[in-house]
Amino acid sequence: MDALITVLMAMVGGAIRVSTPFLFVSLGECLTEKSGRINLGLEGTLVLGAMVGYMASFETGNPWAGVIAAGLAGFVMGALHGGLCSLQRVNDVAVGIALMTFGTGLAFFFGKPYIQPSAPRLPSIPLADWTGIPHLADALRINPLFFLGIALALLMAWAFRTTRIGLIVRTTGDSAAAARAMGVSVIGVRVLATAVGGIFAGIGGCFLSLYYPGSWNEALSSGQGLMAVALVIFARWDPVRCFLAALLFGAAGALGPALQSVGVTQGYYFFNAAPYILTLLIMIASAKGRLAMRSMPGELTISR
Repeated sequence: MDALITVLMAMVGGAIRVSTPFLFVSLGECLTEKSGRINLGLEGTLVLGAMVGYMASFETGNPWAGVIAAGLAGFVMGALHGGLCSLQRVNDVAVGIALMTFGTGLAFFFGKPYIQPSAPRLPSIPLADWTGIPHLADALRINPLFFLGIALALLMAWAFRTTRIGLIVRTTGDSAAAARAMGVSVIGVRVLATAVGGIFAGIGGCFLSLYYPGSWNEALSSGQGLMAVALVIFARWDPVRCFLAALLFGAAGALGPALQSVGVTQGYYFFNAAPYILTLLIMIASAKGRLAMRSMPGELTISR
């Protein structure tokens, strides 16, 4: 019984920690795709944000300066993606793959001096220290970025449903012709949405380097940026569902370490592969899912 409680508490804490980068990247991709564009380059943005955030934290001694720097790096990458995709006869999927390689390469090149040094890390909020239960206290040490991600998901969901800005983004993603008839600059909306989505991905990256696992190295990301695309499809382009799906992915990612904490080592690597297996299953299911396809913005390349 104690082992079961330990595993459950470890999975709760792990789900919250592991889900935070998924949450930010998926919200960024959700916003981008809602405007009618796909950004497969968010993996590169995530890695670059991790490096830039760690570098800024080390150089300034302030981890929140790292968060801001990571967001700015993400903005630049997103704006670059949006600008390139606005050119004629340019495929957004191909540009995304190119920028994924570009962002990762930049991070590896400029991040080499920061692999060994230790930068100030982001703090956590101890929500359950008062209980005196060690496992619960550890599980509920939560980084403020997790709460920021929840707030962003709720804000985006509200904006898409009730605000003029949300209507413009949705119309641009569903029908460029209808958006132009409203007097909307389709290119401007998509570039801005992609740039803001890049900010979210950059912040998600700095969470990896400044909180969990809390260091910079070239193997920091495990494909969260690419898995976020599957997560958005699974969530049917809904920000609140993105949050719930991120928790699911986070729980899958926390399964292996949780079992290891109670001495279960048999099949450890298989449990570590749970997020990737889940991604594969989601992609297979979504390929045949009519409900997901009905929710897809009409202007996405993959829906044409």
